[in-house]
Amino acid sequence: MTYIVKDACIKCKFMDCIEVCPVDCFYEGANFLVIHPDECIDCGVCEPECPVDAIVPDTDDDPDGKWLEINTKYADIWPNITVMGTPPADGEKYETETGKFEKYFDPAPGKSTE
Repeated sequence: MTYIVKDACIKCKFMDCIEVCPVDCFYEGANFLVIHPDECIDCGVCEPECPVDAIVPDTDDDPDGKWLEINTKYADIWPNITVMGTPPADGEKYETETGKFEKYFDPAPGKSTE
C-alpha cells in the first residue's frame, strides 16, 4: 500500500502535508501535488493534514489504479518539494468542486523552493 493524492488537491494545493512527511516523497506540479509511491513508507501522517481530504491510501479509493498511475508518472518528472510553499490565493474557491482533473489539471512542473 501507498498513499496517493487525488484531484481534490488540484487548484487548492494547500501543502499542509509537505513538512510532516518523514521521507520527503511529495512532488510539485503547477496546481497539484503527488506522492511518489516507491518512496512513500505508508506512515499516513500526511493524510490527516490535508484540509480537503485529497490524500488517501491507494487501496481505499482507487479501484482502477488511475490515481496511483498519475502519482507515479508525475512524481518521476516533477520537482521534489520538502518545504511548504504558498498555496494559491483562490484555493478555497475550489475546495468542494469535483471533476477537477478533467477541468484544470496542468502537467507543468511546479516552482520548487529548493
